[in-house]
Parts: sequence; structure tokens; C-alpha cells
Amino acid sequence: MPTLEIGPPSSWYDLDQAIANLSDFNWLILTSTNGVDYFFARLRDKGQDSRALTGVKIAVVGEKTAQSLQQHSIQPDFIPPNFVADSLAENFPEALSGKRVLFPRVESGGREVLVKELTAKGAQVTEVAAYQSYCPSHIPPEAELAFHNRTIDVVTFASSKTVQFFWQLTAGKFAENFEQICIASIGPQTSKTCHDVFGRVDIEASEYTLDGLTAALVQWANE
Repeated sequence: MPTLEIGPPSSWYDLDQAIANLSDFNWLILTSTNGVDYFFARLRDKGQDSRALTGVKIAVVGEKTAQSLQQHSIQPDFIPPNFVADSLAENFPEALSGKRVLFPRVESGGREVLVKELTAKGAQVTEVAAYQSYCPSHIPPEAELAFHNRTIDVVTFASSKTVQFFWQLTAGKFAENFEQICIASIGPQTSKTCHDVFGRVDIEASEYTLDGLTAALVQWANE
């Protein structure tokens, strides 16, 4: 049941300006595979490639983001030990005071904590919209049927937005059936949103990745 659709931002202007001045930045921060994909696609559209990042260090959040970056033949300079954005500022490998940081991100609805923490440490952060996420217009019929027939045991959420858009899509129509369904979350921030929306979360991955979520589900199923 898709609860996220990804597309281009409403305007490319800020990202284009940043791409035209990449040499002004000390660090590029990428926190999702979507950020990587849209940033490098736009870089190509502007007639440039990874060589434009010479002299710019790159920090990524999560192994999947790192793997996406590696598809462009680039190794990240820093991956925080915990695969969440909050861990990036906390464990940053050098002093941030005076560092100029480029942060291509989702246009709206993303968390502001990372930018606040980097700024508090003295970094000059430039946020630019690289993509946007939308709520789909409908629920797939097979998913709706499964909810009505009570044939679902677990619902998994891999981001806060998937929780919010799921609720927006369903508008509580499965609330009665949902009481018997296990809610599984990929990590602490998603769990917080689950608590805000549903009042509970039953499973939380200890490693904040899809593999970690799968392992948590296997453990739950075998208990």
C-alpha cells in the first residue's frame, strides 16, 4: 500500500543556485536516497557531474543513502553511527564553526532538528528543495479489501510521513479493525509519530533500517 509519492520540487531555483556555486561549500549532507537521486539528476541536467564536488566533503545518513551515493562512484566522507539524522550533528567528524553546509532535502514536512543542531554548532546551513513527497490519491483496492476482511496482522512504517499519509488516506475508516493489528516502526522518530497518531507502537527496530525492521518482525513472530 504506497503512502508516499515522490516528485520534483515546486521550484528548482534554489538547488540550481547551489549547484552553480558548489565550490562555496565545505560539506554536502544527504539524508535519503531520494535526496541523492534528485540532487545528482539535477546536477546532470545542469551539465555537470560528480567532479563538480571536488573539494566538497559528503556526509550521508544511513547505509541505503551511502549505497545510492556509491552508484555515482562516490564514497561518503562520513556516516554517523546511528542511522538517524540526529546522530549526524552529534557525531560530526570536525568542528562545524564557520563551515558552509549544503543540505538538499524534501521541500516540506521534513524534520528541522538537524538544521537547528548544525546551526547551533556554528555551521552556515543552506537548505534547498531537491524533491517533494505527496500523499497518493487513493488506497489500492486489494489493500482496502484486506483491511475490511481482517487479513492483515502487521502494518509497517518506515518514516513519519508514511504514518501521517496512511492516516490521511484511511481517515480512520479501519480504526476498529486496526485495534487488532500490530504496528511496526523502523525507528524512534517514526515510533513517536505512531504514538501521536495511533496512541501506540508494538515493534520498533533496534537498527533503523529496513533490514533491522525485518529482523524485529521475525523476532516478534517467533516469540
